[in-house]
Amino acid sequence: MRPVRLMKVFVTRRIPPEGRAALAQAPDCEVEQWDSDEPIPNKELERGVAGAHGLLCLLSERVDEKLLNTAGPNLKVISTLSVGVDHLALDEIKKRGIRVGYTPDVLTDSTAELAVSLLLTTCRRLPEAIEEVKNGGWTSWKPLWLCGYGLTGSTVGIIGLGRIGQAIARRLKPFGVQRFVYTGRQPKPQEAAEFQAEFVSTPQLAAESDFIVVTCSLTPATKGLCNKDFFQQMKKTAVFVNISRGDVVNQDDLYQALTSGQIAAAGLDVTTPEPLPTNHPLLTLKNCVILPHIGSATHGTRNIMSLLAANNLLAGLRGEPMPSELQL
Repeated sequence: MRPVRLMKVFVTRRIPPEGRAALAQAPDCEVEQWDSDEPIPNKELERGVAGAHGLLCLLSERVDEKLLNTAGPNLKVISTLSVGVDHLALDEIKKRGIRVGYTPDVLTDSTAELAVSLLLTTCRRLPEAIEEVKNGGWTSWKPLWLCGYGLTGSTVGIIGLGRIGQAIARRLKPFGVQRFVYTGRQPKPQEAAEFQAEFVSTPQLAAESDFIVVTCSLTPATKGLCNKDFFQQMKKTAVFVNISRGDVVNQDDLYQALTSGQIAAAGLDVTTPEPLPTNHPLLTLKNCVILPHIGSATHGTRNIMSLLAANNLLAGLRGEPMPSELQL
């Protein structure tokens, strides 16, 4: 009896246990993993992907034409541990007939929770307040000290009313938000009905919102969307939050808007680049809260993501329907 030829799978990072176990138990796969929490060096990535049938990657790995050429004709499936796919050269991948799996839906709730946490942390100036407690700045109760902005009676603008945008609106509504507005490629009356959200132009959203949350995908149309013109249209008391992708925001323009008092504050879970250099000007500002891209960082969510990514990969290798396949 001829031995079964195993399919080579390369995993670009140490992934959570449920996904790791699913791959380890696959009898038809030979799995190699870059066993580190840190990003894989390019040379190791190229070595690992060469001849692979399946690749399980993260947002930090750019799967471009060069890497696909290195992988060679065996590569049939790419499974990314993410919702975003802007790190994948999709046109080239489609041309080669490679299937792509991704992880939508499963991180919606955790990312929405993080967005609300970041918004509240930013608008109520919590990092400043914590620092004042630690450095002795807390001397007595003062009527105007560390005052921020509240959600009650406010207008919230959401750029991109997709799954995550809707989940954020659902969580913000009980805070007493008076009005929701949103913008995107097209109106979504059915989804917007739950929040009585109005579809408006991007300039109108900027001008009328007290809080703006960016949740859209990164596309050529949204790259640099939030720039000098956008910030100049915002209220001076407005708070800006980005949990989508760093490139949606022109960070130089954001810095100018924050230092000049054009807007009140900003909270970012995503930046360009990632990680943000520790000497970046935005990190010098008290009115800018920056997190290290932890939108989906709960134990439960990351485990579910890893299992879905593993199952996408295995199904693709076996010629079966993927649980979550990106239609190219």
